[in-house]
Amino acid sequence: MNNIWVLGETKADGLASATCDCLSEARRISGATVTCVLLGSGVKGLAPKAAHHHADKVLVCDHENLSKYNLEIYAETLARALETHKPDLVMFAATTHGKELAGRLAARFGVGLASDCLSIAAEGDQVVAVRPMYAGKVRTTVRLTGPTPRMATLRPNIVKVLDPDSSRTAPVVDLELSMPARVGTELVLVESKSAAGEVDLSEASIVVSGGHGLKGPENFHMIRELARALGGAVGASRMVVDKGWIEHRYQVGQTGKVVTPDLYIAVGISGAIQHLVGMQNAGCIVAINNNPEAPIFKVADYGVVGDLFEAVPKLTEAVKKVRVGA
Repeated sequence: MNNIWVLGETKADGLASATCDCLSEARRISGATVTCVLLGSGVKGLAPKAAHHHADKVLVCDHENLSKYNLEIYAETLARALETHKPDLVMFAATTHGKELAGRLAARFGVGLASDCLSIAAEGDQVVAVRPMYAGKVRTTVRLTGPTPRMATLRPNIVKVLDPDSSRTAPVVDLELSMPARVGTELVLVESKSAAGEVDLSEASIVVSGGHGLKGPENFHMIRELARALGGAVGASRMVVDKGWIEHRYQVGQTGKVVTPDLYIAVGISGAIQHLVGMQNAGCIVAINNNPEAPIFKVADYGVVGDLFEAVPKLTEAVKKVRVGA
């Protein structure tokens, strides 16, 4: 495995944490040259950060036509670059955009794709990946042995991120923008935005999650108010998402998002193993539940056994008072 590409995703202040995950995982593959690919408008300035996060080389397509994500344009530009440079493996973050691009490109090139991986490694010229199956109940090892470039998506916040090295530098190579041929359909840009004032769940340093103990969707306002007071993000258990109380994008767990905030507050969540997998590596875990035997308390650093309908409003008011006095 000589040449590994990582498709970089960006946020307002730099590289997305999911990209740093991929760069670290790629760096662990012995002997491989790690290349970070950055597409967007105004992204060339992020090349040094990619080098700090262990990229040996950075490919950049910085163009105003890439200012907003468009599957057709991104896929065409990447496809042309892949045809020219011929990497052995391309790693994507298992985000909405990463999954979409990986699937499109794997189909175009007729190559293997390991999706939603928990780890990615190499044995000789084979890609060896571990991924969950059956709603996270089991893990399986898959091997990609066919033609290159093989492709894989890595679940965010799962692998250990290597410490950045500010002394590292990497050569930067410009890529050409490639526009797709017209096929008689109009391309429509679909842009996903969080609600006003919401913090992105995957990047948040504080997460407040609600579960079945809330008893109904009408009570999720308590979770939002506490999260807002703390400057954190809203999360949820799979059960309440399945019931339609809140959108899937808020789900934390094996089949949702894996988060590693400094503080995770679980409100009315019993702590099924599928949920614990998604948050157990948080810096500090606080559980609020009226059942002292709830599994969530086994991983919690602090626990409140009591009525969440009393505890959460009091906690929210206490946080607001501290913030006002600060």
